[in-house]
Amino acid sequence: MRNEPVHGKELLVPVRTDVEASASAVSRHRLLWRAIQRRKNPPLRRSDITVTEEKTVRKAVKAAALGNAMEWFDFGIYSYLAVTIGKVFFPSGNDTVQVLSSLATFAVAFLVRPVGGMFFGPLGDRIGRKKVLSFTMIMMASSTLAIGLIPAYTTIGFWSPALLILFRMLQGFSTGGEYGGASTFIAEYAPDKRRGYYGSFLEFGTLIGYTAAAGLVTILTVTLADSSMDSWGWRIPFLAAAPIGLVGLYLRLKLDDTPAFQKLEDEGSTSAADRESLPFWQVFRTQWRAMVLCMALVAAYNITDYMLLSYMPTYLSDTLHYSSTSALVPIIIVMLVLMAAITFVGRFSDHIGRKPVLMAGSVGFLVLAVPCFLLIKQGGIVPVFAGLLLLGLCLLPYVSVMSASLPALFPTNVRYGSLSIAFNISVSLFGGTTPLVTEGLISSTGNDLMPAFYTMLAAVVGIIAAAVMKETARKPLEGSPPAVATKEEAIALVESQRS
Repeated sequence: MRNEPVHGKELLVPVRTDVEASASAVSRHRLLWRAIQRRKNPPLRRSDITVTEEKTVRKAVKAAALGNAMEWFDFGIYSYLAVTIGKVFFPSGNDTVQVLSSLATFAVAFLVRPVGGMFFGPLGDRIGRKKVLSFTMIMMASSTLAIGLIPAYTTIGFWSPALLILFRMLQGFSTGGEYGGASTFIAEYAPDKRRGYYGSFLEFGTLIGYTAAAGLVTILTVTLADSSMDSWGWRIPFLAAAPIGLVGLYLRLKLDDTPAFQKLEDEGSTSAADRESLPFWQVFRTQWRAMVLCMALVAAYNITDYMLLSYMPTYLSDTLHYSSTSALVPIIIVMLVLMAAITFVGRFSDHIGRKPVLMAGSVGFLVLAVPCFLLIKQGGIVPVFAGLLLLGLCLLPYVSVMSASLPALFPTNVRYGSLSIAFNISVSLFGGTTPLVTEGLISSTGNDLMPAFYTMLAAVVGIIAAAVMKETARKPLEGSPPAVATKEEAIALVESQRS
């Protein structure tokens, strides 16, 4: 306030201080910014919000998870039968060379996965998630069935490993479009507030595939003589892929495409044409940061995942000289524990976020990898199982939230393609090569703790990636409108904009 003379009298006139003026300017800027944001992002209408009924979401989750189970059943039976496959398809002689040859063939499938991702991923962004996932299911089941029909090396010689490599490459090519599509499928169907819960069922399918493969191989190993297992018993799990594939195909064909993709199609032919003409290099140029982050997360996840679920049976039997049954049974029990807990952790991540869950798993591997492998080396039922269980509990955060975290890194119009390409490049470099690299490190150094050190390296990558990523829990997918579970939630969301 200051005194102003008016006709010989003083009048108190309010005067704005610098602080008040500054506050007023900030307020004006805020109002202006809000007005600009409203023009860019007009208020949501009820018709803009996707309402997905729980019954429909469950059908979508079931169809995607069964396909994922099929994928990992195929890969699981190969990894659990690696020693037997080495004897059947490669010349007799050095046992270590046979095992390494078998593991190298296992890794071959991962070399073509990026090619499959580059082919099927962008195709899924153009013609739809459902069509591509149905085709990959047919291709995957057929190539697995074909492996079970290949004659042994003693029958057709060189052609035996050549055919094995060919069909493993077809498996890898088809799988290149599977995970990215399946995780995208579930993420685009699930309500935003429950994406972690529903996404966890995809990895639940992974564990079912691994467990079914390990269980079937264990039953065959126990009930069949070694000679019978080597001559024909190993074929049974591969032949079982055909009926499983038919069931998965039936479920996928019964579903409509995802609501997010249907909204893209509804935007008009111009939008569709733009998607068809978008070249890979342009996708990478606009999405490279998200793709690099995705590759880092996948590297940490897959090294630890393949180390525990794929390589450990070979490590226990070949390096520590356990019987095949003794190597598989504790792995099966650990996977059953993970299956019992995975959806609870997925649901928990919907409340506290994906970042802290991923960070917990990474720190766990960094701290506990060496103690766990020392327990396993100690021998005996209890120490071996304790070491494997602790590793499994460190893996649990990854398997619970990864399928909800990765699709959220990318916008809807390039989600399938970007995720498939980044995921499969990383899996090719770090996931499928884990058994081969680890076995090679042990053979070259003579140090049977190399798996622990490799796991710790993956954990460091996981910590950095989890720290850098943005939190996506309970938020709409980029490029898609909000998704809710009920009409009441949609109405409440529209009303909340008025406050």
